[in-house]
Amino acid sequence: MANRDIIVIGGSAGATAPLKQILSRLPADLPAAVFIVLHIPAQGIGILSTVAGSAGPLPVRQAENGMKIEPGQIYLGAPDHHLLVTEDRIFLGRGPRENMVRPAIDALFRSAALSYGPRVIGVLLSGLLSDGASGLNAIKRCGGLAVVQDPADAISDEMPRRAMEATTVDLCVPGATMGDVLSELVREQAGVVLPIPPEIRLEVEIAAGERIGSDNLVSMADPVAVTCPACGGVLSEVKGARPMRFRCQVGHGFTADALAKEQEGRVDEAMRVALRIIEERAELMQRMAADGQRSGRAAVAEMYEARALEYREYADMIRRVVLKSLDPSVAKREA
Repeated sequence: MANRDIIVIGGSAGATAPLKQILSRLPADLPAAVFIVLHIPAQGIGILSTVAGSAGPLPVRQAENGMKIEPGQIYLGAPDHHLLVTEDRIFLGRGPRENMVRPAIDALFRSAALSYGPRVIGVLLSGLLSDGASGLNAIKRCGGLAVVQDPADAISDEMPRRAMEATTVDLCVPGATMGDVLSELVREQAGVVLPIPPEIRLEVEIAAGERIGSDNLVSMADPVAVTCPACGGVLSEVKGARPMRFRCQVGHGFTADALAKEQEGRVDEAMRVALRIIEERAELMQRMAADGQRSGRAAVAEMYEARALEYREYADMIRRVVLKSLDPSVAKREA
């Protein structure tokens, strides 16, 4: 039987430090390939050199399309491409973004689950929101192992915690000891091969850039009265997803908390635009009232004064709402 020879690692905010600890502890004879996706702009801060400098004896390579997968190698996701793995090669997909990012942790994890099943060890590190939780759940459903950084050890504990809510995690360990744990796990025999859920295969195809199609989407998701923040299309809730997730017909994917975060920014922007328009309206009414006074039209001036006052009251109300949205403590104090 094969050993657990595929390690997939995902992380976001606060993940660089534990990743360095993990890679520095992996041995030169590691009988597994390692794949990494970080939600960090790789071109912007030289993450390849950062990871390479911490990898100990194992070579680090930026993933390239068609690259052959070999044990004892570390492959790092390329900017603006989903890192996907097949049975022996790497595929870089240009499918829609998930949670507004590409590469996405979930896309890598699902592709590994699809191609390698019980041979996969999925590792989720520090990060915000619930990125990676769905992919880790897919790994478990296909017979692989799920490992998360101990939330108490993480700078941003949301990703590990969300993963633990979404699936049964096999191990929860600090970053300092995770490298040693993985070195032992890869020498274990993989479990039995499980049937691949059809929705996992479909979502891997979406990440690869395949057309999703309304027929395929309706097979895995139900339409809801929510708009996709990426393209403006109708979103559908993925059936039975853990955590709750949505897809549009284009293929953009969102977990519920990531979608709420996107909506929050748009609501704030819309309210600020409304505030500006109402304040401009109040200013115009004030100027029209002044013009009425100068021209001796007292009744007209009084009407415009009243309307200017009304618009300023509207503006004050919207301003208070905007402040509450930026600082929830304001709402608590006024409750």
